[in-house]
Amino acid sequence: MFARSLVLVVGSVIAAATFVPDLATRFLETTEKAAGETRVETVAVPAGQSAARYTGNRSAVIDSDAGGHFTGFFTINGRKEKGLVDTGASMVAINVSTAQRLGIDRASLDFRYAVDTANGKTRAAYIRLDRIEIGPVRIENVGAMVLDDKALSGTLIGMSFLKALGSYKVEDGRLHLTR
Repeated sequence: MFARSLVLVVGSVIAAATFVPDLATRFLETTEKAAGETRVETVAVPAGQSAARYTGNRSAVIDSDAGGHFTGFFTINGRKEKGLVDTGASMVAINVSTAQRLGIDRASLDFRYAVDTANGKTRAAYIRLDRIEIGPVRIENVGAMVLDDKALSGTLIGMSFLKALGSYKVEDGRLHLTR
């Protein structure tokens, strides 16, 4: 049953990658060329506390970039990573290089799932991330797929993170994430 569910999830990720070709690559190229980073609304943080950007004790707000995408710096397993929020992705998706930066040993990855992406066929490994955070919004034990660097150039924050939230909504060009 788990394997069948996992295959459906992987299929959804592949479908999203097919319908939105090179989304992560375009996202990274656009943000590298932009004068400033897409920002998350900030509030003053007392000295000695985390400098996470947030809009209260239960929510974070991410402004859309010029292309209408929502990108921000997420803390994944304790490490800051730039991520693109993608409601069309069934799961969080990271590449091998990101997994290694997060402390996941490549040798421990079981690339047993064959997937088709916009960049061709590749293998994927299913993992569980300890936690993903943005400001005070923290979700633990998040399912994710690891794909080869050639298949995915950035980090996609998909529905395995979003569905664990209390709510998320887009309003006035801003994505509101509430735990």
